[in-house]
Amino acid sequence: MVQAPQFSWRFLLPNYWLLWLGAALLYLISWLPYAVLMTLGAGFGRLLYKVLKSRRKVAQRNIELCFPDMPAAEQTALVKRNFEETGRALFDTVIGWWWPTWRIKKLAHFKGYENIEQALAEGKGVLLLAPHVLHLEGVCRAFGLTHPSVGFYRPHNNPLLDYLTYHGRSKSNKYMIGKRDVKGLIRALNQQEVCFYLPDQDYGRNKAEFVPFFAVKDTASTTGTLLFANAANCDVIPVITRRLPGSQGYEIEVQPKLAPFPTGNDKADVTRVNQWVEQVVLRAPEQYMWLHRRFKTRPDENAPSLY
Repeated sequence: MVQAPQFSWRFLLPNYWLLWLGAALLYLISWLPYAVLMTLGAGFGRLLYKVLKSRRKVAQRNIELCFPDMPAAEQTALVKRNFEETGRALFDTVIGWWWPTWRIKKLAHFKGYENIEQALAEGKGVLLLAPHVLHLEGVCRAFGLTHPSVGFYRPHNNPLLDYLTYHGRSKSNKYMIGKRDVKGLIRALNQQEVCFYLPDQDYGRNKAEFVPFFAVKDTASTTGTLLFANAANCDVIPVITRRLPGSQGYEIEVQPKLAPFPTGNDKADVTRVNQWVEQVVLRAPEQYMWLHRRFKTRPDENAPSLY
């Protein structure tokens, strides 16, 4: 378990003033209506599209690789919408960190929560599979109103930002586990906790299978899902989330547990997870985190980079 960062008087020193100013400005802005925040976020995203040229190229390349049959104009349009969602993600963060419960409740629209209740009633923990969607900070806060959860956490190098991030993410949820604390997550699952796990990024070739993800035949895909499912008394339950149009907020759909899972065939099981992520992405492709270099690890270490 990650120890909660404590407030330090050094946070009042001048080298932190700019961060405090930014946080204070965002806090004040956060009191605007949700629709206004999303409009501001989209505008901020359009600015990011012009400024973050290297990340724009990554997103463009990911979409080219995943959807090779999509016309080039549609690919570019999707990248632009993706950056708008990236800008909105800033305000999803302030919503998740600072909104009072009564405001968050208006944004949360749940389906299928009985699937989690059934697992807990059977004395099991829940490994909750979620993809890297851009609105995840807001969704995790909303989810915690129904059932406080446990998540992985990587501390920030800046101690004040680490303090703000940890305590922001802990609102309506339980505690954080270090990013590499495998035993800690297994322990939490055995204690019947609901634990978020995101299996869809490139974590390198260690503990990975090379299986298809969209049109990329050999994509480094973690076997961590299988490790936790085998080592802990838990059900693996997928959750699909998406930002709804207008001022509606977030849809959170808890699906039935994966069963049988795992089957003992690692390649087939990891492929199954990737196929599920694909289905989630296709519901709202602009809301997925395309800015990550998903295909940086190749089966042949000497092969040229796809980027």
